Amino acid sequence: MGFGAERRAVESIVACVSVLPRMLAVLVAVTVAGTTLPALTATSVADSTGSTPAVQAGSARAAAKPLHGLVIALDPGHQLGNSRHTREINRPVQAGGFTKPCNTTGAATNSGVPEATVNFRLSQAVKRRLEALGARVRMTRVTNSVTKWGPCVDARGRFGRRVGARLTVSLHADGAPSSDHGFHVIAPTRRKPWTTDIATASLRLAKVLRTSLTRGGVPRSNYIGGGSGLDVRSDLGTLNMSDVPVAMIEIGNMRNATDARRMTSAPGRARYAAAVVRGIRTYLRR
Repeated sequence: MGFGAERRAVESIVACVSVLPRMLAVLVAVTVAGTTLPALTATSVADSTGSTPAVQAGSARAAAKPLHGLVIALDPGHQLGNSRHTREINRPVQAGGFTKPCNTTGAATNSGVPEATVNFRLSQAVKRRLEALGARVRMTRVTNSVTKWGPCVDARGRFGRRVGARLTVSLHADGAPSSDHGFHVIAPTRRKPWTTDIATASLRLAKVLRTSLTRGGVPRSNYIGGGSGLDVRSDLGTLNMSDVPVAMIEIGNMRNATDARRMTSAPGRARYAAAVVRGIRTYLRR
């Protein structure tokens, strides 16, 4: 081959090399033996750790949202309008092998703040925190209205299973003599066939909520549970009718001035909400 032919061969090779990147960009999908190879994308190329960018992004989201995709049920006890619907709330409903009135009016602070309002405001604070962690929160009532009543205790109990929740936390405040103070958490007893499927898990939920509230600086009850902050009962329809793990928190005594200030103030509500969410996360191991 002469010098001119050699030069032309080299130039041809260089030309081919120069267009190769463009050819690869165009030929992102080719058909071989009738099978189309998918186009190369960022998510189809693993990095040196073996994880794709999509997997890494999903892991980052999971770390930032530890409750992502989980459904949690909250039950803000009573309804503001219960006192105006006495006939409706006194109707007997199933409560786990016996009947009880549909609902009650709830307690109030000495200054007149209704329990329904305290429960609802706290549930909203808990809901916001849970949703920020990725949870889907379902509530037995979504308003605090003087024109509404209920829902009944049987519906409250069944609510968790109906919405596909992993657990239910029912939020209440007590109405005891003013010298009594502190919170307690209530779990259902084991009553066949009503609670045998949830009693063990419910007790664990109640215990972790109790521990979280204590660590959050909320004093335990001095009048229920012998200072344990825990009570196990067989007579509450909201607990007996549940088919998912459930616990009820009496966050304090509304007739006690110190408890009332805590449960009606924004800083106090934030303390309760943080403790409830921490307890839920501990129970879920998230």
